[in-house]
Amino acid sequence: MTQPAVHVPVDHHDGGPVPSGAARPRRGVPWTGLPWRDVHWNGLPWKGLAAIAAAGIPVGLLWWLLAPTGLNLITRDPSLGTGSNPETWLPRDLVLAGLFLLAGCLSGVFIAGNRPARLGTATVVLAVAAGIAGALLAWGTGVLAGSWWGAAEDTSASASIAFSLRAYAMLLIWPAAIALAIFFATVFGHTEPEPGPAPGPDA
Repeated sequence: MTQPAVHVPVDHHDGGPVPSGAARPRRGVPWTGLPWRDVHWNGLPWKGLAAIAAAGIPVGLLWWLLAPTGLNLITRDPSLGTGSNPETWLPRDLVLAGLFLLAGCLSGVFIAGNRPARLGTATVVLAVAAGIAGALLAWGTGVLAGSWWGAAEDTSASASIAFSLRAYAMLLIWPAAIALAIFFATVFGHTEPEPGPAPGPDA
């Protein structure tokens, strides 16, 4: 008596037969092995990262209060109070750059805390991203404050006459300062000693 033929499917990935009804091996995904695949996202300091980004609002307000063509509280020089004077454009950008540098250093130290060596890659990357968000928010807040509370300016000759930022590369100072602050905190910061084995009963 002739036995019925059994059709055995063949896995084209490794060339070996797979018994009927058995689970086929899963196809590999392109992101397998990437560094963030096994990151425990619940351990990230989300409140601290949000605070860094939200700090852009007071930084933007300080920019408008301190910088030339804004409220100009640093120099209080009337000749630097209007954007029609091109000599005010560079100091206006430099004030924001100084604020970004200070904010970035403080943000990096805040994230690093007392245990900088234990920071994961995801925390550092997200801290830098939060610095970018804070810088963009500060820029927008300062420009908005200038349009609300600043004197009306004729910007037909140049858009830089209004309270604005000319050198957009300044926006990278905040995230770069965060990365450098974390780096120096990791290299030169205090590291906690690893706990040793518990002493035995004969110790």
